[in-house]
Amino acid sequence: MRWRGGRSGGGVEDRRGMSGGAIAAGGGGIAIVVAIAAYFLGIDPNLASGIANQLTGGGATQREGTFGTPGDEEGLFVDKVSANINDVWAAKYGDSYTPPASIVIYEGGTGTACGQGQAAMGPFYCPGDRKVYLDLSFWQQMEQLGAGSAESARAYVLAHEVGHHMQVLSGASQKVQQAQRSLGQEEGNRYSVALELQADCYAGVWAANAPSVSNGEVAFEPGDLEAGLRAANAIGDDTLQRRQGGTIVPEAFTHGSSAQRMEWLKRGFQTGDPAVCDGTFDGL
Repeated sequence: MRWRGGRSGGGVEDRRGMSGGAIAAGGGGIAIVVAIAAYFLGIDPNLASGIANQLTGGGATQREGTFGTPGDEEGLFVDKVSANINDVWAAKYGDSYTPPASIVIYEGGTGTACGQGQAAMGPFYCPGDRKVYLDLSFWQQMEQLGAGSAESARAYVLAHEVGHHMQVLSGASQKVQQAQRSLGQEEGNRYSVALELQADCYAGVWAANAPSVSNGEVAFEPGDLEAGLRAANAIGDDTLQRRQGGTIVPEAFTHGSSAQRMEWLKRGFQTGDPAVCDGTFDGL
């Protein structure tokens, strides 16, 4: 994947080297964040609940990190890819698109408006502060999940999380939350799957349009889409359930099957059209 020639300015907030925020009162926010991330990483739901219970408190004290262009290779990758992702969406939507407040890179744990972020939870987007959170050790966890180490797979993860920011801007996330209030768990999970598949599709749309906003300096090269698809396959709900040694339970899916995740990433990439991504909600 080409990215080193891309522009800097992706809104990275570097909290590496800072201790995790102190926990305040109330546990709901933490439970929500843990639940969001549990299936993405294949964390056993009981373990995820245990993490939430141990973190006694909901909101966490938040401290800002250093803003600017990181000096190390991993941080620079996040910065330049994030800048390109923002450029793609700004080109598509103009002033109606506002970037995430920041892309927070941290180590171990950090305070967020959604509760205490933990490395074991993987990357996540917090709508409360409109920030993406990423512990860079996740790249090694991806390899352990079978997603590989390709930079394009890592870029897919970043673009997916910014896709959730897009859903907040469009109101899709709020509509899903409203609909889920009157639905049972199985039906509510279908809406969660639709959101996640739409974010996968948005990631594909970004990759398709990345070269056009960077004069080709940020672009997938031959084999990069396939690497992204391998990552999508590795984090499908059915694959994660199988890895945990359990029965495949489609009714419990919250992110979509491996086949679905690969399909929507590919659709976004092949069309380059974000309107196509609305199709994940067809039939709901």
